[in-house]
Amino acid sequence: MRTIRALVAAGSHMLIANAAPAMAATAAPAQIPVTMSPSLGEHQSGRLIVFAKPLADPAKLDAMVTFDPFTPSAVWIAARDVGDLGAGKTVLVDGEIDSFPVPFSTLAPGLYELQAVLDRDHDYNYTYGARSGDIASKVLTARLPGPIPELTLDRTVAAPDELTAVMRNVPAGNRPLVTKWLPALKAIEFQSARMTAFRGTPTFIRGWVALPPGYDGRRRFPTVYVDGGFFSTLASARANAAAMMGSMASGDAPPMIWVYLDHSTATGTHEFADSANNGPWGSALTHELVPWLETQYAMDARASGRFLTGHSSGGWSALWLQVRYPKVFGGSWPTSPDPSDFHEFFNVDIYGPGANFYRDSAGKPFPFARGHEMVIATNEEFSRSEWAMGSYGGQMGSFEWVFSPRGADGRPVPLFDRATGAIDPAVAAYWRDNYDISNIIRRDWPALRHDLDGKLHLTVGGADTFYLDAPARRLEAAMREVGAKTDFRYQPGKTHFDLYTRNGDRMALLKDIAWEMYKTARPRSKRPESIAPRAATSSVEPTQLAMSRNHE
Repeated sequence: MRTIRALVAAGSHMLIANAAPAMAATAAPAQIPVTMSPSLGEHQSGRLIVFAKPLADPAKLDAMVTFDPFTPSAVWIAARDVGDLGAGKTVLVDGEIDSFPVPFSTLAPGLYELQAVLDRDHDYNYTYGARSGDIASKVLTARLPGPIPELTLDRTVAAPDELTAVMRNVPAGNRPLVTKWLPALKAIEFQSARMTAFRGTPTFIRGWVALPPGYDGRRRFPTVYVDGGFFSTLASARANAAAMMGSMASGDAPPMIWVYLDHSTATGTHEFADSANNGPWGSALTHELVPWLETQYAMDARASGRFLTGHSSGGWSALWLQVRYPKVFGGSWPTSPDPSDFHEFFNVDIYGPGANFYRDSAGKPFPFARGHEMVIATNEEFSRSEWAMGSYGGQMGSFEWVFSPRGADGRPVPLFDRATGAIDPAVAAYWRDNYDISNIIRRDWPALRHDLDGKLHLTVGGADTFYLDAPARRLEAAMREVGAKTDFRYQPGKTHFDLYTRNGDRMALLKDIAWEMYKTARPRSKRPESIAPRAATSSVEPTQLAMSRNHE
């Protein structure tokens, strides 16, 4: 069987006609006509995605048809790349090959709402929604099987700016706090010489600095480097940094300098790993940005005063940076990190003989996400829907951009075949040798012990949505094998999205972590007994909230 990549390549030639019929029959194979309105100009390009969703009530037509990764089979997707879609021209989107979850010709009979979106920046996989500048058609209805109406791309999406979108996900009670402290933040726009040399174009590390109350540039403070989760942006880092300033001002968090980093890229997140595909982001951070920041702000400028934390993909980043650069940082507090042991990569042992990312040896699908003891998405559903929407920006693609060797085509070599799920053992071995943290701990512990022992403090929910408690337990076991000090905490019943919440305070865990860091840097300090977790007064991770609103 040919891989989906091969099928996409075979079907990638644009079919354009000056005059196309207004309706196309759904006889297999389904071809969906999409036309660019003459009013929107020439030479449009991007990933053209057609969505089809069963419509239960014709009176409740959606303004936009969107895809939800937690209900992956609720919306059908057909897509293709277009390189030069001119005004008034029509392209046919193949609903058979580049489709998910099944070919459009097999849709169950019924009424559907249909919409086309031209994802101009190839970032729909990262945002799960159209962004400003994307081009969309009106939402039309059709009874299928039957003629598919021509979809006309006739409006430019006017989404709110990123900060406004982020603020919508901040609890209403927190918005005044965040808004108050936004002007006090210090922006980071640091050009990295190492990344610039790698890419051949100016490349920057971006983020925001939150200073403690009473900062005057003379008294030195411990510094915390924070990396966001998947879907995080520079805007979400800004909101979190502002909320942290408010938490320090109220005394809920100790006085430290917080550096909120943005690791989002066109290919997902680079996670500050030194990568064959993304470049030397970790080296740029530790050898360039950190020393530069310490010339700009009154930071401790020693390992005992530098700390790391982050959630999800940011948790993996915090874990990785501590292991990779143990002399630079004095401790890491990752929460729900992405898999740190690839024997448990979303329930799959990628090293097993004949390993398959989609199904076990008995043909049973591997679960990707769970909720309330129920599987809500499988590895195959998640991976194939991501691939249908495009090869850039999605979670699985992002892992490959970070972990995989670079292929002859200049792109990362896939870990697994998107059509069959078959895992490439050579790629798995590369992942093991370079990014499997359990393997690195076992292999390199004699060299790491002096600078790393006792510095890892990991917290994960016992009911983590993405089963991330399993690789954490394997990492803990690896550390125990080599005699390392361990501090792993498993919160019973907690998921990926409510881990930080306690007694109504969405970020109680972050406050606890902050005081533990401060105690490490200032051993004589003590958390005031009067400071108990309060309801919704600390920072929020808007991207987590955006994904958890309907799924907690």
